[in-house]
Amino acid sequence: MKTLKIGIASYKDMKARTMAIARGKLKPKPGDPKVWFTSTESFAKVLSNKNRALLATIAATHPGSLQELAGQTGRKASNLSRTLKTMEHYGFVRLHRGERGRVRPEVPYESISLELPFSA
Repeated sequence: MKTLKIGIASYKDMKARTMAIARGKLKPKPGDPKVWFTSTESFAKVLSNKNRALLATIAATHPGSLQELAGQTGRKASNLSRTLKTMEHYGFVRLHRGERGRVRPEVPYESISLELPFSA
């Protein structure tokens, strides 16, 4: 089962971690989060119930285009495009570009795991 691990950290902490990795002072462990958000609120906005249902639909039906996905979900293709581009930025979906501008969405993970520290 392929799971994407998500972490929550302040921008300052994420930047310090990235710089430490770049300088070779920190080597990420295999179980470390691959995607980071600055707050649980920002995470919740991207992975709202509606967007998690969208990911489930893509994973289950493997639509061949955004138009096909729009028909399956009842959402407008333009809104889907915007949502999927945001989700692609975080690695939640892959958008494959084909002939005549056709875009085929794919979900590369079966689940998402959130690592949530108690401290802010």
